[in-house]
Amino acid sequence: MKGVVFVGDRKIEMREFADPTPGPNEVVLEIKASGMCGSDLKYYRAAPGEATKALGFAAADPVIGGHEPCGIVVAVGSNVNPKQAYLGQRAMCHHYRGCGACPHCSTGWMQLCVDGVAEIYGATGNGAHATYMKCPASTIVELPPELSFETGAAIACGTGTAWGALKRLDLAGDQTIAIFGQGPVGLSATQLAAAMGARVIALDVSPERLARAKAFGASEVINPQNTDVVAAIRQLTQGLGAHATLDASSSSDARKQAVQSVRTWGKACFVGEGGSVSLDVSPDMLRRQVTLIGSWTFSTNGQAECARFVADRKVDVDSLFTHRWKLSEAEQAYQLFDKQSSGKGVFLM
Repeated sequence: MKGVVFVGDRKIEMREFADPTPGPNEVVLEIKASGMCGSDLKYYRAAPGEATKALGFAAADPVIGGHEPCGIVVAVGSNVNPKQAYLGQRAMCHHYRGCGACPHCSTGWMQLCVDGVAEIYGATGNGAHATYMKCPASTIVELPPELSFETGAAIACGTGTAWGALKRLDLAGDQTIAIFGQGPVGLSATQLAAAMGARVIALDVSPERLARAKAFGASEVINPQNTDVVAAIRQLTQGLGAHATLDASSSSDARKQAVQSVRTWGKACFVGEGGSVSLDVSPDMLRRQVTLIGSWTFSTNGQAECARFVADRKVDVDSLFTHRWKLSEAEQAYQLFDKQSSGKGVFLM
């Protein structure tokens, strides 16, 4: 089979790989949809030979990219419990492999493995930008029959990451949340928060993304280039500030504003990878009893809960995708995605 490989310096190669065969505790997915995620760009943009170091991982041979897998189980290992995975199952994959036995792995948080993550698919292990993908049966999350493979691909990282952050914030329907950055993760958070009944204030520097946020349920939108963000959010909340904020932008300014624009006893959550932030701890946090939360993706259980919520509430996750590509169009797809001016892309097999 052919798979997409990030070779660095904004270059992609289609390379030949052997069709995978499952080990005793593994399954093989026939990929039907493989989403494009913002974290892919760190591998795409990396210097040649440095792609696997882009998120702090050790150097390794190039692997198949893509960590938003969704498809059908077409092969199962000899030890696989049918309650975990079975032939013909419509499924997503939780894209991490840990030891499988520590307190984190056993509760579905394999990315927090005590021994360190053994593999991250699409980064240190072969991912989903290919016809087939092999993974442990324990990473399989069933896709509800009401949902498309495209929606499953989104939930497998971007939309699932937004869900995980909103759950960390304990967002309630009578609350106001300000969401900084309306890329795929931020827009997913806007869509999900609105479906939960919360009032959403969406922020981005792109008029196109702000328009999409409005269409996805944001009550108000703010362009930080045109206004004092903290003052604007306070003005929209009777001078109190938002109950919660979520930063999906990785901008140091946005992160600081996210903390400053919550009300007393409010919660701010950082989701965007990398970067830094500088805060004046006493006025920004201590003297207002502000809670600052970091949120890294989600558990297998959280992934399943997100899928069920999307199905039950009929959330139109498919509308996140502005571009649908064939795998043979990967070079063109990532050239466009690299501009970060459009929405989300997905490869359909």
